[in-house]
Amino acid sequence: MAVQVGRRALFQAVRVQATGRESARSLSCSRQYVRFGKVSPSSRLNGHGARHYSSDPKEDLHVRHLDGEDAGIVVVGINRPKAKNSISKNLVKMMCEAVEDIKNNNKVRSVIICSLVPGIFCAGADLKERAKMHQSEVGPFVSKARALITELGNLPVPTIAAIDGAALGGGLEMALACDIRITSNTAKMGLVETKLAIIPGAGGTQRLPRVISVSLAKELIFAARVVDGTEACRLGLANHSVEQNKSGDAAYLRALELAREINPQGPIAIRMAKLAINQGIEVDLSTGLAIEEACYAQVIPTKDRLEGLSAFKEKRRPHFKGE
Repeated sequence: MAVQVGRRALFQAVRVQATGRESARSLSCSRQYVRFGKVSPSSRLNGHGARHYSSDPKEDLHVRHLDGEDAGIVVVGINRPKAKNSISKNLVKMMCEAVEDIKNNNKVRSVIICSLVPGIFCAGADLKERAKMHQSEVGPFVSKARALITELGNLPVPTIAAIDGAALGGGLEMALACDIRITSNTAKMGLVETKLAIIPGAGGTQRLPRVISVSLAKELIFAARVVDGTEACRLGLANHSVEQNKSGDAAYLRALELAREINPQGPIAIRMAKLAINQGIEVDLSTGLAIEEACYAQVIPTKDRLEGLSAFKEKRRPHFKGE
């Protein structure tokens, strides 16, 4: 009976996911992020391997939608060089609006989160800004940052964190909310909050044990241990570890390769696969199979499924439209 009730509820949920009409969750964000037009497939955000420096808060986040054969790939670049990409009030506002915009855009097929600053992915919370906050402000700010990272994790499309430098504290928590993590071998990763007599507050205590093992997660968090990209890959914290290149964007380039592998697949199928995995992993197998059934039901009536069958029969590449 419980499975049947869960199945009915999930059918309703996946209909919303499949059509992309999910109502926007309430995140207090203003439209401040910098949005760019189209970009050539081989470049990052400011040219291949190039970075852009600015003290203008409006430059803290760059969002680009790739074009051509890469259409559907969105690259989100953090750009706070003077603050080591630390998470500030302004960055949270800009990121949550970018996430909301991506969530409501059915043309998006995958998202890459990266850094425009050499040697750093995200150093965690902006402690200089935090020190100026009144104690009463800290809790609400952490709650807003947690909500942002949760929304990042709830994006219906695949998300890839390209970690070309240090991802510490909240920076690693942001990466943990992504579906896939790719790191350079020289990158440093760790939940180091216990050094400050606090604990990870944006999902780290929950996501890290789900990504690696409970005992390993406890060890890393208790000891505030930092590991390099090679060790992160060995632990299962990263999917791939690549040797860093001279321009310092090896992880980004590998992430782009992976996004290009995902791009040609059926977009509705990818969304349903992500939903089935994310929801199913949290429940027992019987309920998980019901979730898979509900998600599968959403792809049966699509034009993309018929296009896939026709392409297979005609021995050609399918052209999926997300319909």
